[in-house]
Amino acid sequence: MDYHIFDNIPWQIDTAQLAQRLHLTERKDELKDFERLAEEALAVARPKAFYALARVESRHERSVIINGVELRSRVLRVNLEQVHRVFPFVATCGVELEAWSETIADRVLHRFWADQLKEAALRSALEFMRDHLMTYYRPGRIAQMNPGSLADWPLGQQRPLFRILGDGPQSIGVQLTEHMLMIPTKSVSGIVFPTETSFESCQLCPLEGCPSRRAEYDPGLYSQRYQQPA
Repeated sequence: MDYHIFDNIPWQIDTAQLAQRLHLTERKDELKDFERLAEEALAVARPKAFYALARVESRHERSVIINGVELRSRVLRVNLEQVHRVFPFVATCGVELEAWSETIADRVLHRFWADQLKEAALRSALEFMRDHLMTYYRPGRIAQMNPGSLADWPLGQQRPLFRILGDGPQSIGVQLTEHMLMIPTKSVSGIVFPTETSFESCQLCPLEGCPSRRAEYDPGLYSQRYQQPA
């Protein structure tokens, strides 16, 4: 399996922009504390990512077989109808930043800021990985799906996805717990795939007020594109 490991991704953070998003600009004492934490995070952080090239071997009504492993999702199956290669991946803020965040126990607010800094490091890892994928494989337009983002592809599907990923998660320090959660906590796994039409899992999710929403909910999309024929 062709794969790529990135275990020391360069990371810079726009502290002023993040402080503004956290409404700290006018709160001078808290801003100083936040800037100190950001400097500490930058000093220790090593965001990481792993992705591989995998083959779609067969398709069934509600599942696909990728590299010999069955992934059960009607939405994923339909999205991969015309796709022959996909890119399973895992990305993380890194064990170093996770360990650093566990030392912050003095104030709840500081722990929240540390969580936001880990989120920013994870986003950097994802962007770095996607940029490499786009340059190296030139797949054209891409989309991604993540286990747990939809009821159709629940969190339990982490286990077969990790079988496809093989030793990749371990190579960048990511562990899967018995409850299908990942450690470090700010980690994400999924499948990137070429697509001719735009797709975001958010289009199928009715949850209101989600801070991670990337597209509006489309209540008719499932029945139009993904409903299994009677």
